[in-house]
Amino acid sequence: MKRIPEPELMDTEEQARAYAAADFSEAHQSYVTLFNQTFPKRPARAAVLDLGCGPADVTLRFAKANPGYAFHAVDGSAAMLSFARQALQSQRALAKRVRLIEGYIPGAPIPRKKYDVILSSNFLHHLHDPMVLWRCVRRYAKTGTRVFVTDLFRPTHRAKAKALVRKYSGGEAPILKRDFYHSLLAAFTPSEIEDQLEEAGLEPLLVRVVSDRHLMIFGEIP
Repeated sequence: MKRIPEPELMDTEEQARAYAAADFSEAHQSYVTLFNQTFPKRPARAAVLDLGCGPADVTLRFAKANPGYAFHAVDGSAAMLSFARQALQSQRALAKRVRLIEGYIPGAPIPRKKYDVILSSNFLHHLHDPMVLWRCVRRYAKTGTRVFVTDLFRPTHRAKAKALVRKYSGGEAPILKRDFYHSLLAAFTPSEIEDQLEEAGLEPLLVRVVSDRHLMIFGEIP
């Protein structure tokens, strides 16, 4: 099935509110678990860049699980970041370690030149040009940087995409069902992502399917 790109930003109040209110706890917590399993000997302290943080639910979960980590979380949607700020205000213990940054990549006002960890969750499929993400990873990574990217992958046909929507979004708001379907159609296949990594000079990163709809791209920069 050919890829069908979707809008890069979820910048409406309706979308942001729906995503902030939805229960993605199982999937989002699984990212933290996978990160811990993938990098069991990681340093206790790290500067982390989180690209495409949205309402920051994943960011805050990573922050809770890694108390020595400081996060710069970037998103281009003001609407999403407004809900991220609300979430951060309700978890004041994390406020000193999580800084939210509004901006597009490339061009966002990212404070540091290099980071120890680079994260991105469900952001890649939004990009019309996926190399935007991988070039950003190259720019802000250094030797030893741990990269951990999670995203959807595109099913082989539309019927499979519709079945996944029914299975995982049956009780969600119509806007979430619609966006989930469009996101599945906009996602990349594992082989497409491997080609992207080769083009970006990030061949050490690996691609692994971790569920019937998710994959992860991970590794340490040599």
